[in-house]
Amino acid sequence: MKEDVLELLQNKDLKDRKIDALASALHYDSTEEYIAFVKLMNRLEEDGEVIRDNQNNYHSIDDFHYLKGVLSLNKKGFGFVKVDEETEYYINSKNLNGAFDQDEVMIETTVYRGKPEGRVVKIIKRGMTRLVGLVRKGRRELIIMPDDPKFTDWIYVDEAHAHGAMPGHKVVVEIKKYKPYLKGDIVKIIGHKNDPGVDILSVVNKYDVDIDFPQAVYDEIESIPQSIDPSDIPNRLDIRDWQIVTIDGDDAKDLDDAISLKKLDNGNYQLGVHIADVSFYAEEGTELNKEAIRRGTSIYLVDRVIPMLPHKLSNGICSLNEGVDRYAISCIMEINDKGQVVDHNIYPTVIRSSHRMTYNNVNAILAGHKGLKKKYSDAVELFFNMKELAAILRKKRDRRGAIDFDVDEAKVLVDDKGRAVDVVLRNRGESDHIIEEFMLCANETVAEHFKWMDVPFIYRIHEYPKKEKLQQFVSIAKPLGYTIHGSLEKINPHELARMIEESKGTPEHDIISTLLLRSMQKARYDAQCLGHFGLADEFYTHFTSPIRRYPDLLVHRLIRTYLFKNDYSRMNEFEEMIPVLAEQSSNRERIAIDIEREVEDMKKAEFMSHHVGEVFDGYISSITSFGFFVSLPNTIEGLVHMTSLTDDYYAYDEKNLILIGEHTGRMFKMSDPVKVRVTEANKLEKTIDFELVKAGSHRKKKRKFRTRR
Repeated sequence: MKEDVLELLQNKDLKDRKIDALASALHYDSTEEYIAFVKLMNRLEEDGEVIRDNQNNYHSIDDFHYLKGVLSLNKKGFGFVKVDEETEYYINSKNLNGAFDQDEVMIETTVYRGKPEGRVVKIIKRGMTRLVGLVRKGRRELIIMPDDPKFTDWIYVDEAHAHGAMPGHKVVVEIKKYKPYLKGDIVKIIGHKNDPGVDILSVVNKYDVDIDFPQAVYDEIESIPQSIDPSDIPNRLDIRDWQIVTIDGDDAKDLDDAISLKKLDNGNYQLGVHIADVSFYAEEGTELNKEAIRRGTSIYLVDRVIPMLPHKLSNGICSLNEGVDRYAISCIMEINDKGQVVDHNIYPTVIRSSHRMTYNNVNAILAGHKGLKKKYSDAVELFFNMKELAAILRKKRDRRGAIDFDVDEAKVLVDDKGRAVDVVLRNRGESDHIIEEFMLCANETVAEHFKWMDVPFIYRIHEYPKKEKLQQFVSIAKPLGYTIHGSLEKINPHELARMIEESKGTPEHDIISTLLLRSMQKARYDAQCLGHFGLADEFYTHFTSPIRRYPDLLVHRLIRTYLFKNDYSRMNEFEEMIPVLAEQSSNRERIAIDIEREVEDMKKAEFMSHHVGEVFDGYISSITSFGFFVSLPNTIEGLVHMTSLTDDYYAYDEKNLILIGEHTGRMFKMSDPVKVRVTEANKLEKTIDFELVKAGSHRKKKRKFRTRR
């Protein structure tokens, strides 16, 4: 019916376009057909696929040359509507027609001063109907001031819809009415704005993420035991007598991967990557599995984790704790001295971890710490063999052209009230790289195994970077002295890896690594094995973290179905199901990254708010038409606004990405070292402002942050 309607409306010779005439032309004569037709026309109008004019005539959207897209607003009031992958239109604040950030809109295009612009003619669908904000007292109603700086309108709530909220509360408000002004209903009280942790919970609630699990999940997992069922052991490979260790962070509680390693008589290595058998407990069709799909991933914030699975599983029966029997799925690989996996098997196993090791302790042992070497004397040889094999695997990846972005990551330290007290660089020692290599090897091996089985499966893919993004990167890298050889159409990862390697040890290394990372496409999940560009790998999946990522849990379920049960009867079902689960997992991953990044930025701004007026060393990390950003050694970044550069008028050279003083000729370019003073730090907007410090003008003692690793 829909296709018939759209085809009819595109007929230029159609004279009568009212609802009755259209129904007659399409021969929808019965009462039932007419009612269904009217409902369809209303839905098409709501979706912006047809337009009804003032005389109630219906038209195709093409008749008006209107375009559809999603509005992205700037906090200054203007915005852009992206209508396809390549095209977006600037929308002046005067042309928003009541639209807000993330609304799906219909626009007509205009030309203003020779440049194309857009004007919103219809709001198809509201993008943000729930917002987090602060309650203030109004004259007769409560006023909600949204946290989102792009949402500048206040939302009014009457007493009947306040549900106990008081001034000073942070709340979630649902917009119920848009005209003549915004009216809402408070649906959740997060807490008082000054309560510990409410700032982080406000960010979490902005993305509509639940911290607690539904009661149905808690009820369901009551029957899950806290120890393994001995009756299932005969169905598994029993390797409880193997030397197996976990290596994690000091405060990790969900230990989902363990390692075994020994040298074989033929000189090869037998590497075992043993992963918690979560799919044994999180079965298909359960409330637990449905909730895991909905969450998609665990979210790691500065003072808490929002887990994908309840603690009874993630910290209990599925955690590979020291000295207890646990079910696992083990990928056991034979690897030669070139790093090639010459043989492998995937088994259901029962294991018992010998030691709960930390990255810090293993690093210390590898560095020669006598006390720890004595304490873990039975495992010292294992750790040095791990180091040996990891180096071999790393060389293999380097030969393949894998890109090592080597970007510094920050760790925000908070006190018992959740306040940021320091920002330091994350410690990534030798043992971190060892575990990374082993996990990569297992993921690659499992992916290749199922690719060659030619069965429906889920993969982790990273597609070739787009030419336009690479061109932007090249335009930035070239003034810094770095060029890409060859065509950008089908760039070889070797070439990009070379640039990263060449920049190591130079002032611009962090810039090159960060900008190249931003020019890459986002890795995602897919039912097709399309390869992983960054790893320069043809086969890749996620097998190693089923406690915290749903795709890994799905991989385990597919392994159990195909390999352990030898069941191929559900291939058609999996073929339909996997693309949907892959898209859902990719979306949830992006949301988790946004939340983690937003919380980190907020806490960095909070930390810097206590250092206003202090001076720091940094370097210029990016340059724009409105100023330049300066990065400090601990990754904190702030803006030096053009208006604060008062010694000259600075012109922006977009091609070479530099600012040039009109009278003095002074230049600012990326990687330049600078001294800056903190002038403002806004926790709510998550922004930090700097000003340049002239030599000898320090009003306060220069401060150095710790950059410990």
